[in-house]
Amino acid sequence: MKKELTIGLFGFGCVGKGLYDVLEQTELINANIKHIVVKDKSKKREIDASNFSFDPNVILEDDEVNTVVELIDDADAAYHIVVKALKRGKNVVSANKKLIANHLEELIKTARENQVSFLYEAAVCASIPIIRTLEEYYNTDSISKVEGICNGTTNYIFSQTDNGKSYAEALQEAQDLGFAESDPTLDVDGFDAKYKLSILIKHAFGLTVDPDQIFNYGIRHVKNQDVQFGKEKNFRLKLISNVIRDKNQLIPVVAPHFVKEDHPTYNVNDSFNAVAVKGLFSDQQTLVGRGAGAFPTASAVLSDISALQFDYKYEYRKEIVASSLSITDNYNINVYIGSTSAQELAAVRFEKTSEEYHGNDYHYKTGFVSLSTLKDINFNDRESLFLAVLPENNKGTLDKNDQTVIAEKTEI
Repeated sequence: MKKELTIGLFGFGCVGKGLYDVLEQTELINANIKHIVVKDKSKKREIDASNFSFDPNVILEDDEVNTVVELIDDADAAYHIVVKALKRGKNVVSANKKLIANHLEELIKTARENQVSFLYEAAVCASIPIIRTLEEYYNTDSISKVEGICNGTTNYIFSQTDNGKSYAEALQEAQDLGFAESDPTLDVDGFDAKYKLSILIKHAFGLTVDPDQIFNYGIRHVKNQDVQFGKEKNFRLKLISNVIRDKNQLIPVVAPHFVKEDHPTYNVNDSFNAVAVKGLFSDQQTLVGRGAGAFPTASAVLSDISALQFDYKYEYRKEIVASSLSITDNYNINVYIGSTSAQELAAVRFEKTSEEYHGNDYHYKTGFVSLSTLKDINFNDRESLFLAVLPENNKGTLDKNDQTVIAEKTEI
């Protein structure tokens, strides 16, 4: 039965304002915003100041508010708001991927204990309905792989470096356009994409994963020579969030990937996101859409609000079989590593080398490296190194009879 929702909104930034505008325009949802709570009293906003409060309890202690929408940047503050709201018997919609990834099991438990819903479609890939798709469409299909572009900022930057711009130029452009924050660390070092991947793993496989278990490396150290290497082989660079199931083990990785023309993300450019899901029965399907911005993110929040009218809850059905699964780093990955330092490159232990090049000012090596080895190196802090996963890494394992091959060296 469709019910009326009385909303308490935390945050009135880009997404909060977008949601406010969308709710004003739609006639399909029986919902109204009763309170808006913000932090900064001095900030000028596009609607009258009388619409805002500054005390969270205005929402949390109002029994008429049955739905809390949390759209603030501070994950720690959001945690306390969400927990208190759930305990007060209020449904919660959130877009805070860091909060969700770090506290998901506790938040699920709290929502269940208080018989309310906790929804967060907007936390992963904005307008792409990937969480609901994994929950509903793939609830009976065995998934073998989920991969995709889950961060629009890095995809925009790689799209620009592919067009000949330097990383610094592309980043500045992304910041000027509002795609990147003044401190872009969460995006460009792969943390944002890692939080999203941990959420996807929960809905694809039922397993709750500590984000610290996931290897994440970003795009900060890409150099023109790395881009040129890819162009010579008709590859494009994409920051991919990837998890593969190998029997009862999951191998999650967030890292730049060189992708070929047949890869589902090859032609996904600028700030767009894409997620490909491979199932045992359904084979591979790809969802593409805008991964950031006021209205794309607000549309996902609005979808959750709409679902709450019918008391929708995530069922987490795959939790039943998740007890047999575990995360592993005992896995060899086919990679390219480029470096301005031959010594630093030589310090990375390859299980098998496929190609090796040394020039006057740049060096690279391709081949298989253990994921455990990669985790032991903080690549985000190693400015001289750039790592990218290579295509055709379907198994990620080595045949005992494989022989090392050093390819003919060519100038890049």
